[in-house]
Amino acid sequence: MDERRKFSRILFDANAYLAQDDSTWRTTILDLSLNGALVEIPELFTGAQNSHIILEFVLPDSDVQLVMHTEVVHKTSEHLGLRCLHIDVESISHLRRIIELNLGDAELLNRELEMLIQPEE
Repeated sequence: MDERRKFSRILFDANAYLAQDDSTWRTTILDLSLNGALVEIPELFTGAQNSHIILEFVLPDSDVQLVMHTEVVHKTSEHLGLRCLHIDVESISHLRRIIELNLGDAELLNRELEMLIQPEE
């Protein structure tokens, strides 16, 4: 894990939607963490760095929808880095379980959840 990263990332390939105001774009999630996601930049994407975007996706082989309110923290010609600003309790519960299953380390995940909840000093 990158020394600067506080949250473990897992590879996660899923179709998703980004929404901002009246615009919606189809994308693919590349990786996930409790604190955000890396996605492919959608065709005709007009969002700028620091703009607020809603990320929505359905867990594969289920009807469980996760919704994450995010901020664009980096943008390249191929990818968008999204930082989570808000996620509802049901979505974070499912996201936690996905990451726990992929990491195989519940204790590490619990520490990351504590960091997410605690205010930065």
